Amino acid sequence: MKKFINNIDTILNESLQGFALAHNDIIEFNAELRYVKRKTLKQPGKVVLISGGGSGHEPLHTGFVGAGMLDAACPGQIFTSPSPDQMLAAAQAVQQGGGVLFIVKNYAGDVMNFEIASEMLEFPSASVLVSDDVSLPKSHSTGRRGVAGTLIVEKMVGAAAEKGASLAECKALGDRINLVTASMGVALTSCTVPALGKPTFALDDKEIEIGVGIHGERGHETVPLKSAMEIVEQLAKVIDEELQPKAGQEVLLHVNGFGGTPLMELYLLYDLAATFWQKRGLRITRHLVGNFTTSLDMAGASITLTLLDEELTSLWDAPVHTAALRWGC
Repeated sequence: MKKFINNIDTILNESLQGFALAHNDIIEFNAELRYVKRKTLKQPGKVVLISGGGSGHEPLHTGFVGAGMLDAACPGQIFTSPSPDQMLAAAQAVQQGGGVLFIVKNYAGDVMNFEIASEMLEFPSASVLVSDDVSLPKSHSTGRRGVAGTLIVEKMVGAAAEKGASLAECKALGDRINLVTASMGVALTSCTVPALGKPTFALDDKEIEIGVGIHGERGHETVPLKSAMEIVEQLAKVIDEELQPKAGQEVLLHVNGFGGTPLMELYLLYDLAATFWQKRGLRITRHLVGNFTTSLDMAGASITLTLLDEELTSLWDAPVHTAALRWGC
């Protein structure tokens, strides 16, 4: 393992301190209770959005704290859920009287700890469970995982909350976005968790892993290395079968890197994915390419498709000012 590290036990706090220094015009970092919050809170009565999860997925979630998106984020240790105490402290720090909406990726630890936190709150709360990973069947014992579609939910619901939507409206909107969003990923290599010191699984130079998660999990299939076109078509077909978009449907296409893939390759994947759906008559009216929901240093990528309507397009276009997403401000 070769990484920039002083001490494995302090890497997260040191990273968060650097993040807070680099973006001190947008966010504040509470090092004792370990949460990141918006530096300037919106008007009283606003629904506040809080998300979080294990670190190692940066810029998710701390990079999406700011105007038009999250009000706070709770980072756990690498690939480990944050504690209910973190979530409770963050909610108390940012709540504005309109209630708290937790946006939760569907992983057992995250779900359990956010549920505990919500039970401890003394003001109204609700949760949106993100489950956009279609590499797993709907009948999977723990449900589908929340992956890169989490960003889409956080952006659109964040815009609605900024405009004054109620807690019930934000919850319903988040659930609706989740239902029209599907993602699937592929890895060329595993990632290396610093505490482990070696890749979490092994692939030889002529193998790839289809359907990986974002915590270094293997996928559902190890296959021989293929051309980029063949890989994209395999992922896109599963997404297409899940969402079954009709010709003329407007969509958001998001190609996400897992941390170790050059932008040159991500844009190549975007071109192939866009061609796949354009041939089927879809209108790709919104797009996002880059490393947004990563898995440390994993080489690989995921494709996410969201079916748009006028409301969702407007919410995506709404101004946002965070460390990792910024437009219209």
